[in-house]
Amino acid sequence: MARTTPGVTRERILDEAIRLFARDGYGATSVTDIQRACGLAGGSGALYKHFPSKKALLEAAVRRNLDTMARRRAQVVEHVPDDPRQALRLMADAVWNVIDGDRDLVRIMLREFTAFPEIFEPMWQGVLATLYRECTVWIEAQRAAGVAEAADPEATAAVLISSLTYFPLLRILIGHTPGDLDRETFLTAWAGHAARTLALPEE
Repeated sequence: MARTTPGVTRERILDEAIRLFARDGYGATSVTDIQRACGLAGGSGALYKHFPSKKALLEAAVRRNLDTMARRRAQVVEHVPDDPRQALRLMADAVWNVIDGDRDLVRIMLREFTAFPEIFEPMWQGVLATLYRECTVWIEAQRAAGVAEAADPEATAAVLISSLTYFPLLRILIGHTPGDLDRETFLTAWAGHAARTLALPEE
């Protein structure tokens, strides 16, 4: 029976596989490549002690990602400030932290979605689609409280979140940001635009 090298755990195999998939592409990365990156003999078959296939490894990485992102999102939702401008900034930081926290897996999703829709659709629904829904609920609550105006909270949330996620996604894909702006400049402009879109009271 193949044995793993001491210290080579399931988590390390996941980490190395995701790094290689993100750098070289899923199709161009072999099981041998992953084993060697973990310090294992290329033909040992040790990876199969933890994962029955390369695809199963990718599925496990997505599941791990979803669990981590769900915890981060829950922590943010519990601490949304009452002040809507502060809440916008907190949400913006949270969205970027969620995406940047697993940038390699996000890069793989963007490249491989059409090849593995059954794997990445739950990631889309669990992360980005959930962000749209939660932003919609927040806008509806602000409108009900008489703090904000939005004729269509769902469409408004889609515009705000899509413009926000475009910054880190573009950086992950090509190494540039919209207008080559730095993070703080973009966030300040986004928050100001969002506040005007929602007709929030002046500070």
